[in-house]
Amino acid sequence: MSDSEFYLDPDKTASFDHTNWFTVKQAGEPPSARSDAAKASFCKTYWYPIYFYVRRQGHGPEDAQDLTQEFFARMFEKNYLHTANPDKGKFRSFLLTMLKRFLADEWDRSRRQKRGGGAETISIDAQDTEFRYRNEPADELTPEKAFERRWASNLMEQVLSRLKHECVASGKATVFEELKPFLTCDDDRVPCAEAARKLHITEGNLKVTVHRLRQRYRDLLRAEIAQTVATPEQVEEEVQDLLAAFQ
Repeated sequence: MSDSEFYLDPDKTASFDHTNWFTVKQAGEPPSARSDAAKASFCKTYWYPIYFYVRRQGHGPEDAQDLTQEFFARMFEKNYLHTANPDKGKFRSFLLTMLKRFLADEWDRSRRQKRGGGAETISIDAQDTEFRYRNEPADELTPEKAFERRWASNLMEQVLSRLKHECVASGKATVFEELKPFLTCDDDRVPCAEAARKLHITEGNLKVTVHRLRQRYRDLLRAEIAQTVATPEQVEEEVQDLLAAFQ
């Protein structure tokens, strides 16, 4: 494989006319295939960070599941997303504020329905949130910091998934799997000989390929971030916030 063989058709950076704020507005529309798809996308992105925050507030697994379910159901039912405004700041900040208000509300727990007990059921694609939570490394993060870190991790997982999909679609699945460990490592001393041997290319070509894959990863990351901010200037701020979430 020559260094020119590995090429991913680059999607354009996310347009700020069709950002995740647009998806948020779609989720607040009357029931339709489009609004259902927007809700599913919204839940996929934020379900686990929300659940993680609720658990860090001291709620047990079952209560945390119920609270997370009810939070999303109420947000869609009351169309709270309609009040989200990109001019007022970051979407995740808006979401966390709404969650805090929800948890602080006087709520008659005796009237709370258990999961699937007549309330709108929100699919999370069989995501075992409690299993994930129990396998998180121990730390002393505040719930807010934990929420930020889970948001960052979920975002990076989504970007990695998109990159993998692109590689598979272009017939480079093996290249992706072999070079995935190189993506987030900026150390130029990363050993390349073994990977180059497995891919039947020179170390020089491997380094070029790793460079291109990293650049595509960064482009996709910025495109994903662009879906949650209002202006291009805020993208770099979010990149710094993402990095800070792991410190």
